[in-house]
Amino acid sequence: MPETLFDDAGAEAAKGQEPLAVRMRPRSLDEVVGQRHLLGEGSPLRRLVEDDAPMSVFLWGPPGTGKTTLATVVSRVTQRRFVELSAVNAGVKDVRAVVDEAKRRMGMHGTRTLLFVDEVHRFNKTQQDALLPAVENRWVSFIGATTENPFFSVVSPLLSRSLLLSLESLDDSDIRALVDRALTDERGLDDRYTLTEEGADHLVRLAGGDGRRSLTYLEAGALVAGPPVARRQPSTDASGAGLPPAEERVEITAEHVERAVDRHAVRYDRSGDQHYDVISAFIKSMRGSDADAALHYLARMIEAGEDPRFIARRLVVHASEDVGMADPTALQTAVAAAQAVELIGMPEARINLAQAVIHISLAPKSNAVITAIDEAMGDVRAGRAGAVPAHLRDGHYKGAADLGHGKGYRYAHDFPGGVAPQQHAPEGLTGREYYRPTQHGAERRFSEVLQKIKGVLKGG
Repeated sequence: MPETLFDDAGAEAAKGQEPLAVRMRPRSLDEVVGQRHLLGEGSPLRRLVEDDAPMSVFLWGPPGTGKTTLATVVSRVTQRRFVELSAVNAGVKDVRAVVDEAKRRMGMHGTRTLLFVDEVHRFNKTQQDALLPAVENRWVSFIGATTENPFFSVVSPLLSRSLLLSLESLDDSDIRALVDRALTDERGLDDRYTLTEEGADHLVRLAGGDGRRSLTYLEAGALVAGPPVARRQPSTDASGAGLPPAEERVEITAEHVERAVDRHAVRYDRSGDQHYDVISAFIKSMRGSDADAALHYLARMIEAGEDPRFIARRLVVHASEDVGMADPTALQTAVAAAQAVELIGMPEARINLAQAVIHISLAPKSNAVITAIDEAMGDVRAGRAGAVPAHLRDGHYKGAADLGHGKGYRYAHDFPGGVAPQQHAPEGLTGREYYRPTQHGAERRFSEVLQKIKGVLKGG
Protein backbone atom coordinates (compact mmCIF):
# COMPACT_ATOMS: atom_id res chain seq x y z
CA MET A 1 0.00 0.00 0.00
CA PRO A 2 1.35 3.48 -0.86
CA GLU A 3 1.09 4.59 2.75
CA THR A 4 3.62 6.74 4.59
CA LEU A 5 3.77 6.86 8.37
CA PHE A 6 5.81 9.77 9.70
CA ASP A 7 8.98 8.41 11.27
CA ASP A 8 11.38 10.82 13.00
CA ALA A 9 14.12 8.22 13.27
CA GLY A 10 13.90 7.35 9.60
CA ALA A 11 13.88 10.97 8.61
CA GLU A 12 16.96 11.66 10.73
CA ALA A 13 18.79 8.74 9.16
CA ALA A 14 18.11 10.11 5.69
CA LYS A 15 19.08 13.67 6.61
CA GLY A 16 21.55 15.13 4.17
CA GLN A 17 20.31 12.93 1.36
CA GLU A 18 16.95 14.64 1.05
CA PRO A 19 16.44 17.61 -1.31
CA LEU A 20 16.94 21.01 0.26
CA ALA A 21 13.23 21.80 -0.10
CA VAL A 22 12.36 18.72 1.98
CA ARG A 23 14.98 19.40 4.65
CA MET A 24 13.73 22.96 5.03
CA ARG A 25 10.08 22.10 5.56
CA PRO A 26 8.75 24.04 8.55
CA ARG A 27 8.44 22.25 11.88
CA SER A 28 5.62 24.46 13.15
CA LEU A 29 3.00 26.82 11.77
CA ASP A 30 5.10 29.77 12.97
CA GLU A 31 7.85 28.72 10.54
CA VAL A 32 5.50 28.64 7.55
CA VAL A 33 6.24 31.43 5.06
CA GLY A 34 3.33 33.08 3.28
CA GLN A 35 -0.39 32.18 3.52
CA ARG A 36 -0.91 34.76 6.26
CA HIS A 37 -4.64 34.74 5.55
CA LEU A 38 -4.82 31.09 6.66
CA LEU A 39 -2.56 31.14 9.70
CA GLY A 40 -4.12 33.75 11.98
CA GLU A 41 -5.33 33.08 15.49
CA GLY A 42 -8.46 30.95 15.51
CA SER A 43 -8.09 29.94 11.86
CA PRO A 44 -9.12 26.39 10.88
CA LEU A 45 -5.50 25.34 10.40
CA ARG A 46 -4.56 26.69 13.82
CA ARG A 47 -7.45 24.78 15.37
CA LEU A 48 -6.49 21.61 13.54
CA VAL A 49 -2.96 21.86 14.87
CA GLU A 50 -3.26 23.50 18.28
CA ASP A 51 -6.65 22.21 19.41
CA ASP A 52 -6.40 18.85 17.66
CA ALA A 53 -9.89 19.60 16.30
CA PRO A 54 -11.48 16.94 14.05
CA MET A 55 -12.15 18.36 10.60
CA SER A 56 -11.60 17.75 6.90
CA VAL A 57 -9.84 20.30 4.72
CA PHE A 58 -9.01 20.82 1.05
CA LEU A 59 -5.87 22.85 0.39
CA TRP A 60 -6.12 24.37 -3.09
CA GLY A 61 -3.33 26.37 -4.65
CA PRO A 62 -0.54 26.52 -7.23
CA PRO A 63 2.52 24.25 -6.93
CA GLY A 64 5.06 25.24 -4.30
CA THR A 65 2.69 27.26 -2.13
CA GLY A 66 2.91 24.97 0.89
CA LYS A 67 0.12 22.40 0.64
CA THR A 68 2.32 19.41 1.49
CA THR A 69 4.26 21.57 3.94
CA LEU A 70 1.13 22.40 5.91
CA ALA A 71 0.11 18.75 5.99
CA THR A 72 3.59 17.82 7.21
CA VAL A 73 3.47 20.46 9.95
CA VAL A 74 0.16 19.05 11.13
CA SER A 75 1.67 15.55 11.11
CA ARG A 76 4.57 16.63 13.31
CA VAL A 77 2.54 18.22 16.07
CA THR A 78 -0.79 16.41 16.02
CA GLN A 79 -1.57 13.59 18.42
CA ARG A 80 -3.12 11.63 15.59
CA ARG A 81 -1.61 8.81 13.59
CA PHE A 82 -0.52 10.32 10.28
CA VAL A 83 -1.06 8.47 7.01
CA GLU A 84 -0.20 9.81 3.56
CA LEU A 85 -1.55 8.54 0.25
CA SER A 86 -0.62 9.75 -3.19
CA ALA A 87 -3.54 9.88 -5.57
CA VAL A 88 -1.09 9.11 -8.38
CA ASN A 89 -0.71 5.47 -7.39
CA ALA A 90 -3.34 4.72 -4.72
CA GLY A 91 -6.56 2.91 -5.56
CA VAL A 92 -9.96 2.31 -3.94
CA LYS A 93 -8.54 -0.72 -2.14
CA ASP A 94 -5.83 1.41 -0.54
CA VAL A 95 -8.32 4.05 0.57
CA ARG A 96 -10.63 1.49 2.15
CA ALA A 97 -7.71 -0.21 3.90
CA VAL A 98 -6.69 3.08 5.51
CA VAL A 99 -10.28 3.80 6.58
CA ASP A 100 -10.75 0.29 8.02
CA GLU A 101 -7.50 0.55 9.99
CA ALA A 102 -8.51 4.01 11.25
CA LYS A 103 -11.85 2.63 12.51
CA ARG A 104 -10.10 -0.31 14.18
CA ARG A 105 -7.55 1.89 15.98
CA MET A 106 -10.23 4.32 17.10
CA GLY A 107 -12.37 1.51 18.48
CA MET A 108 -9.57 -0.40 20.21
CA HIS A 109 -7.21 2.34 21.39
CA GLY A 110 -9.03 5.64 20.85
CA THR A 111 -6.30 6.61 18.37
CA ARG A 112 -7.45 9.01 15.70
CA THR A 113 -6.02 9.12 12.19
CA LEU A 114 -5.06 12.07 10.02
CA LEU A 115 -5.17 11.12 6.33
CA PHE A 116 -3.34 13.29 3.82
CA VAL A 117 -4.03 12.71 0.12
CA ASP A 118 -1.71 14.56 -2.24
CA GLU A 119 -3.01 15.49 -5.71
CA VAL A 120 -6.49 14.44 -4.65
CA HIS A 121 -7.91 15.72 -7.95
CA ARG A 122 -6.42 12.62 -9.58
CA PHE A 123 -8.84 10.40 -7.63
CA ASN A 124 -11.79 9.34 -9.76
CA LYS A 125 -15.37 9.51 -8.51
CA THR A 126 -15.31 5.98 -7.07
CA GLN A 127 -12.12 6.65 -5.14
CA GLN A 128 -13.49 9.93 -3.79
CA ASP A 129 -16.77 8.26 -2.84
CA ALA A 130 -14.78 5.73 -0.79
CA LEU A 131 -13.64 8.61 1.43
CA LEU A 132 -17.15 9.89 2.13
CA PRO A 133 -18.12 7.66 5.08
CA ALA A 134 -14.78 8.26 6.79
CA VAL A 135 -15.07 12.03 6.40
CA GLU A 136 -18.75 12.19 7.33
CA ASN A 137 -18.34 10.02 10.45
CA ARG A 138 -14.94 11.54 11.28
CA TRP A 139 -13.21 8.20 11.39
CA VAL A 140 -10.34 10.20 9.91
CA SER A 141 -9.43 13.85 9.75
CA PHE A 142 -8.82 14.42 6.08
CA ILE A 143 -6.47 16.84 4.28
CA GLY A 144 -6.60 16.84 0.48
CA ALA A 145 -4.09 18.83 -1.57
CA THR A 146 -4.90 19.90 -5.12
CA THR A 147 -3.62 22.28 -7.77
CA GLU A 148 -6.90 22.13 -9.70
CA ASN A 149 -10.17 23.87 -8.93
CA PRO A 150 -11.98 21.52 -6.49
CA PHE A 151 -15.36 22.65 -7.80
CA PHE A 152 -14.46 20.90 -11.05
CA SER A 153 -12.30 18.02 -9.79
CA VAL A 154 -13.89 16.94 -6.48
CA VAL A 155 -17.31 15.34 -6.05
CA SER A 156 -19.83 17.66 -4.41
CA PRO A 157 -20.66 15.43 -1.38
CA LEU A 158 -17.01 15.28 -0.36
CA LEU A 159 -16.44 18.98 -0.95
CA SER A 160 -19.55 19.97 1.02
CA ARG A 161 -18.30 18.03 4.06
CA SER A 162 -14.92 19.76 4.06
CA LEU A 163 -13.44 23.20 4.45
CA LEU A 164 -11.90 24.67 1.30
CA LEU A 165 -8.80 26.75 1.95
CA SER A 166 -7.18 28.59 -0.96
CA LEU A 167 -3.41 29.06 -0.95
CA GLU A 168 -1.77 31.90 -2.84
CA SER A 169 1.51 32.05 -4.72
CA LEU A 170 4.31 33.34 -2.54
CA ASP A 171 5.32 36.95 -3.12
CA ASP A 172 8.91 38.14 -3.62
CA SER A 173 9.48 38.83 0.07
CA ASP A 174 8.26 35.32 0.96
CA ILE A 175 10.65 33.72 -1.54
CA ARG A 176 13.55 35.79 -0.23
CA ALA A 177 12.71 34.78 3.33
CA LEU A 178 12.76 31.10 2.33
CA VAL A 179 16.09 31.47 0.54
CA ASP A 180 17.69 33.44 3.40
CA ARG A 181 16.58 30.83 5.91
CA ALA A 182 17.92 27.98 3.78
CA LEU A 183 21.30 29.70 3.47
CA THR A 184 21.83 29.94 7.23
CA ASP A 185 19.78 27.14 8.79
CA GLU A 186 21.72 24.05 9.87
CA ARG A 187 19.16 21.90 8.05
CA GLY A 188 19.95 23.78 4.88
CA LEU A 189 23.26 25.17 3.65
CA ASP A 190 24.35 25.86 7.23
CA ASP A 191 25.91 29.28 6.58
CA ARG A 192 28.50 27.77 4.23
CA TYR A 193 27.29 29.81 1.25
CA THR A 194 26.34 33.39 0.51
CA LEU A 195 24.11 34.61 -2.32
CA THR A 196 24.75 37.78 -4.27
CA GLU A 197 21.96 40.30 -4.65
CA GLU A 198 21.74 39.65 -8.38
CA GLY A 199 21.68 35.91 -7.70
CA ALA A 200 18.83 36.39 -5.23
CA ASP A 201 16.89 38.49 -7.76
CA HIS A 202 17.34 35.77 -10.38
CA LEU A 203 16.14 33.08 -7.98
CA VAL A 204 13.05 35.09 -7.09
CA ARG A 205 12.20 35.57 -10.75
CA LEU A 206 12.74 31.93 -11.59
CA ALA A 207 10.66 30.79 -8.64
CA GLY A 208 7.52 32.48 -9.92
CA GLY A 209 5.90 32.29 -6.48
CA ASP A 210 6.88 28.61 -6.04
CA GLY A 211 8.78 28.11 -2.79
CA ARG A 212 9.88 24.57 -3.60
CA ARG A 213 11.31 25.70 -6.93
CA SER A 214 13.32 28.49 -5.31
CA LEU A 215 15.00 26.04 -2.90
CA THR A 216 15.61 23.51 -5.66
CA TYR A 217 17.36 26.17 -7.76
CA LEU A 218 19.31 27.42 -4.75
CA GLU A 219 20.60 23.91 -4.10
CA ALA A 220 21.53 23.51 -7.76
CA GLY A 221 23.35 26.85 -7.69
CA ALA A 222 25.34 25.73 -4.64
CA LEU A 223 26.41 22.56 -6.45
CA VAL A 224 27.67 24.62 -9.39
CA ALA A 225 29.48 27.05 -7.08
CA GLY A 226 31.31 24.14 -5.47
CA PRO A 227 31.94 23.00 -1.90
CA PRO A 228 33.34 25.32 0.77
CA VAL A 229 37.15 25.34 0.95
CA ALA A 230 39.00 24.92 4.26
CA ARG A 231 40.91 28.03 5.31
CA ARG A 232 43.93 28.18 7.58
CA GLN A 233 43.52 29.05 11.22
CA PRO A 234 45.47 28.42 14.43
CA SER A 235 45.82 24.69 14.99
CA THR A 236 44.96 24.92 18.68
CA ASP A 237 42.50 26.86 20.80
CA ALA A 238 43.23 28.62 24.09
CA SER A 239 43.23 25.33 25.96
CA GLY A 240 45.67 23.80 23.53
CA ALA A 241 43.14 21.41 22.03
CA GLY A 242 43.24 20.82 18.29
CA LEU A 243 40.80 22.78 16.12
CA PRO A 244 39.28 21.54 12.87
CA PRO A 245 40.00 23.76 9.86
CA ALA A 246 37.35 26.41 9.28
CA GLU A 247 35.54 26.75 5.95
CA GLU A 248 35.58 29.74 3.65
CA ARG A 249 31.99 30.55 2.64
CA VAL A 250 31.31 30.16 -1.06
CA GLU A 251 29.51 32.89 -2.97
CA ILE A 252 26.62 31.83 -5.21
CA THR A 253 26.17 34.27 -8.09
CA ALA A 254 23.53 34.77 -10.75
CA GLU A 255 25.92 33.08 -13.18
CA HIS A 256 26.01 29.96 -10.99
CA VAL A 257 22.22 29.85 -10.95
CA GLU A 258 22.10 30.41 -14.72
CA ARG A 259 24.44 27.47 -15.31
CA ALA A 260 22.56 25.27 -12.87
CA VAL A 261 19.11 25.70 -14.36
CA ASP A 262 20.06 26.70 -17.93
CA ARG A 263 18.00 29.87 -17.72
CA HIS A 264 19.48 33.24 -18.53
CA ALA A 265 18.98 35.91 -15.89
CA VAL A 266 16.52 38.37 -17.42
CA ARG A 267 17.41 41.91 -16.39
CA TYR A 268 13.98 43.14 -15.46
CA ASP A 269 13.04 45.14 -12.39
CA ARG A 270 9.32 44.74 -11.78
CA SER A 271 9.20 48.04 -9.91
CA GLY A 272 11.66 49.97 -12.07
CA ASP A 273 12.22 51.33 -15.56
CA GLN A 274 12.40 47.93 -17.28
CA HIS A 275 8.90 47.08 -16.08
CA TYR A 276 7.40 50.23 -17.53
CA ASP A 277 9.49 50.15 -20.70
CA VAL A 278 8.64 46.53 -21.51
CA ILE A 279 4.92 46.83 -20.78
CA SER A 280 4.84 50.03 -22.86
CA ALA A 281 6.55 48.27 -25.77
CA PHE A 282 4.21 45.29 -25.33
CA ILE A 283 1.10 47.46 -25.60
CA LYS A 284 2.40 49.54 -28.50
CA SER A 285 3.42 46.40 -30.42
CA MET A 286 -0.13 45.02 -30.15
CA ARG A 287 -1.54 48.40 -31.13
CA GLY A 288 0.86 48.46 -34.08
CA SER A 289 -0.32 44.98 -35.19
CA ASP A 290 3.18 43.46 -34.76
CA ALA A 291 2.32 40.07 -33.25
CA ASP A 292 5.93 38.82 -33.23
CA ALA A 293 7.23 41.82 -31.28
CA ALA A 294 4.31 41.59 -28.85
CA LEU A 295 5.04 37.89 -28.26
CA HIS A 296 8.68 38.73 -27.58
CA TYR A 297 7.72 41.20 -24.87
CA LEU A 298 5.19 38.73 -23.47
CA ALA A 299 7.91 36.08 -23.24
CA ARG A 300 10.28 38.57 -21.65
CA MET A 301 7.77 39.40 -18.93
CA ILE A 302 6.92 35.74 -18.28
CA GLU A 303 10.58 34.74 -18.05
CA ALA A 304 11.24 37.64 -15.68
CA GLY A 305 8.49 36.43 -13.34
CA GLU A 306 5.99 39.20 -14.03
CA ASP A 307 2.62 38.54 -12.41
CA PRO A 308 0.54 36.87 -15.17
CA ARG A 309 -2.59 38.50 -13.74
CA PHE A 310 -1.06 41.90 -14.47
CA ILE A 311 -0.41 40.86 -18.07
CA ALA A 312 -3.95 39.50 -18.40
CA ARG A 313 -5.44 42.75 -17.08
CA ARG A 314 -3.55 44.75 -19.70
CA LEU A 315 -4.86 42.45 -22.44
CA VAL A 316 -8.46 42.93 -21.29
CA VAL A 317 -8.02 46.70 -21.26
CA HIS A 318 -6.43 46.91 -24.69
CA ALA A 319 -8.90 44.54 -26.30
CA SER A 320 -11.39 47.39 -25.83
CA GLU A 321 -9.02 50.35 -26.05
CA ASP A 322 -7.24 49.43 -29.28
CA VAL A 323 -9.66 47.01 -30.98
CA GLY A 324 -13.09 47.65 -29.55
CA MET A 325 -16.03 47.19 -31.91
CA ALA A 326 -13.75 46.60 -34.90
CA ASP A 327 -13.56 43.02 -33.54
CA PRO A 328 -15.76 42.52 -30.46
CA THR A 329 -14.48 38.94 -30.05
CA ALA A 330 -11.03 40.26 -29.04
CA LEU A 331 -12.44 41.20 -25.64
CA GLN A 332 -13.92 37.72 -25.25
CA THR A 333 -10.53 36.17 -25.99
CA ALA A 334 -8.76 38.48 -23.54
CA VAL A 335 -11.26 37.80 -20.75
CA ALA A 336 -11.00 34.07 -21.40
CA ALA A 337 -7.20 34.33 -21.11
CA ALA A 338 -7.54 36.16 -17.79
CA GLN A 339 -9.87 33.43 -16.52
CA ALA A 340 -7.41 30.78 -17.68
CA VAL A 341 -4.67 32.44 -15.61
CA GLU A 342 -6.87 32.10 -12.52
CA LEU A 343 -8.18 28.59 -13.23
CA ILE A 344 -5.10 26.95 -14.72
CA GLY A 345 -2.14 29.04 -13.64
CA MET A 346 1.33 29.15 -15.09
CA PRO A 347 3.12 27.81 -17.01
CA GLU A 348 0.16 26.42 -19.01
CA ALA A 349 -1.69 29.74 -19.09
CA ARG A 350 1.16 31.24 -21.12
CA ILE A 351 -0.53 29.61 -24.14
CA ASN A 352 -3.80 31.38 -23.44
CA LEU A 353 -2.02 34.70 -22.95
CA ALA A 354 -0.17 34.20 -26.23
CA GLN A 355 -3.43 33.48 -28.07
CA ALA A 356 -4.95 36.70 -26.75
CA VAL A 357 -1.82 38.66 -27.72
CA ILE A 358 -1.94 37.31 -31.27
CA HIS A 359 -5.70 37.99 -31.55
CA ILE A 360 -5.39 41.58 -30.38
CA SER A 361 -2.32 42.19 -32.56
CA LEU A 362 -3.92 40.90 -35.76
CA ALA A 363 -7.40 42.31 -35.16
CA PRO A 364 -8.53 45.47 -37.01
CA LYS A 365 -7.91 48.48 -34.83
CA SER A 366 -10.25 51.15 -33.49
CA ASN A 367 -9.98 53.51 -30.55
CA ALA A 368 -13.59 54.65 -30.96
CA VAL A 369 -14.68 52.99 -27.69
CA ILE A 370 -12.17 54.72 -25.41
CA THR A 371 -12.65 58.01 -27.28
CA ALA A 372 -16.42 57.76 -26.80
CA ILE A 373 -16.37 57.11 -23.05
CA ASP A 374 -13.65 59.69 -22.39
CA GLU A 375 -15.56 62.40 -24.27
CA ALA A 376 -18.79 61.50 -22.46
CA MET A 377 -17.02 61.67 -19.08
CA GLY A 378 -15.41 64.94 -20.12
CA ASP A 379 -18.86 66.47 -20.71
CA VAL A 380 -20.12 65.24 -17.33
CA ARG A 381 -17.08 66.62 -15.52
CA ALA A 382 -17.56 69.94 -17.32
CA GLY A 383 -21.08 70.17 -15.94
CA ARG A 384 -22.86 69.36 -19.17
CA ALA A 385 -25.48 67.06 -17.66
CA GLY A 386 -28.98 68.29 -18.32
CA ALA A 387 -32.18 66.97 -16.77
CA VAL A 388 -33.43 63.54 -17.79
CA PRO A 389 -36.31 63.97 -20.27
CA ALA A 390 -39.66 63.61 -18.52
CA HIS A 391 -40.84 60.72 -20.71
CA LEU A 392 -37.76 58.66 -19.65
CA ARG A 393 -38.16 59.21 -15.92
CA ASP A 394 -39.39 56.50 -13.56
CA GLY A 395 -43.16 56.49 -13.51
CA HIS A 396 -43.77 53.53 -11.16
CA TYR A 397 -43.98 55.28 -7.81
CA LYS A 398 -47.07 56.99 -6.42
CA GLY A 399 -47.43 60.54 -7.65
CA ALA A 400 -45.03 60.12 -10.59
CA ALA A 401 -47.84 60.42 -13.13
CA ASP A 402 -48.91 63.73 -11.62
CA LEU A 403 -45.41 65.01 -12.32
CA GLY A 404 -45.58 63.87 -15.91
CA HIS A 405 -42.95 61.18 -15.44
CA GLY A 406 -43.12 58.55 -18.15
CA LYS A 407 -45.78 60.41 -20.11
CA GLY A 408 -45.28 60.07 -23.84
CA TYR A 409 -42.65 57.30 -23.54
CA ARG A 410 -42.50 55.15 -26.65
CA TYR A 411 -41.82 51.45 -26.04
CA ALA A 412 -39.06 50.48 -28.49
CA HIS A 413 -40.41 46.99 -29.15
CA ASP A 414 -43.64 48.45 -30.52
CA PHE A 415 -41.80 50.00 -33.46
CA PRO A 416 -40.24 48.52 -36.61
CA GLY A 417 -36.66 47.41 -36.04
CA GLY A 418 -37.06 47.86 -32.28
CA VAL A 419 -36.16 51.57 -32.48
CA ALA A 420 -38.62 54.28 -31.42
CA PRO A 421 -38.31 57.87 -32.66
CA GLN A 422 -37.83 59.85 -29.46
CA GLN A 423 -35.26 61.88 -27.52
CA HIS A 424 -33.05 60.03 -25.01
CA ALA A 425 -30.24 62.48 -24.27
CA PRO A 426 -30.68 65.27 -21.71
CA GLU A 427 -31.54 68.76 -22.91
CA GLY A 428 -28.47 70.51 -24.22
CA LEU A 429 -26.77 67.28 -25.27
CA THR A 430 -29.12 66.07 -27.97
CA GLY A 431 -26.63 66.77 -30.72
CA ARG A 432 -23.55 65.29 -29.03
CA GLU A 433 -21.95 62.28 -30.73
CA TYR A 434 -19.48 60.28 -28.66
CA TYR A 435 -19.17 57.01 -30.51
CA ARG A 436 -17.79 57.57 -34.00
CA PRO A 437 -17.10 54.16 -35.54
CA THR A 438 -14.27 53.66 -37.97
CA GLN A 439 -14.44 51.75 -41.24
CA HIS A 440 -12.16 49.02 -39.86
CA GLY A 441 -13.29 45.42 -39.50
CA ALA A 442 -16.73 44.80 -38.03
CA GLU A 443 -17.00 48.48 -37.11
CA ARG A 444 -17.80 49.31 -40.73
CA ARG A 445 -21.07 47.40 -40.29
CA PHE A 446 -21.73 49.06 -36.93
CA SER A 447 -21.21 52.43 -38.60
CA GLU A 448 -23.97 51.67 -41.06
CA VAL A 449 -26.28 50.41 -38.31
CA LEU A 450 -25.59 53.50 -36.20
CA GLN A 451 -26.47 55.87 -39.03
CA LYS A 452 -29.80 54.11 -39.63
CA ILE A 453 -30.64 54.22 -35.91
CA LYS A 454 -29.82 57.92 -35.68
CA GLY A 455 -32.07 58.59 -38.64
CA VAL A 456 -34.99 56.90 -36.88
CA LEU A 457 -34.31 58.60 -33.53
CA LYS A 458 -34.19 62.05 -35.11
CA GLY A 459 -37.54 61.41 -36.75
CA GLY A 460 -39.18 61.67 -33.32
